[in-house]
Amino acid sequence: MTETPPPFANNDAIAAQCRLLRDSHLRITGQPLGDASWATLDGEALCSAFWNCEAVIASHGTEDDPLFNYGNRRTLELWETDWPTLTTMPSRLTAEPILREERDTMLARVTADGFIDDYAGVRITTTGKRFQIHRATVWTVRDENDTRRGQAVVFSDWSAL
Repeated sequence: MTETPPPFANNDAIAAQCRLLRDSHLRITGQPLGDASWATLDGEALCSAFWNCEAVIASHGTEDDPLFNYGNRRTLELWETDWPTLTTMPSRLTAEPILREERDTMLARVTADGFIDDYAGVRITTTGKRFQIHRATVWTVRDENDTRRGQAVVFSDWSAL
């Protein structure tokens, strides 16, 4: 695979979000997010590692109707969208209306337990295609002061429906 630069290159806020995702994942799950070498990366190098990762990595904030605040290249490909659209989209729209209650139940479980590493569910792309997520890790994103900053997901296994 050819590495491509992220559309938000040299963006300090995105670099901070990547650090937050990496660090909170390790703190909450006890496992590194991505390759072990990511632990020493920062700034543009960390953003590039996240962007070019083969796994889907995405997160949303803490708004009343949480908006995506990060999605890597694989996220954009899978959901058939672009960066500006993803980062203005409520994350609930990735589930069909009939499946949103199931999604809400899963997110409540993540909030209560800190993370789950066995999530499976159906999602929908921006063009209406459906796919099944298998064995995703979903975690509550918390900063170094234990302040809740949102929730995130990482997964490498999915299938078209």
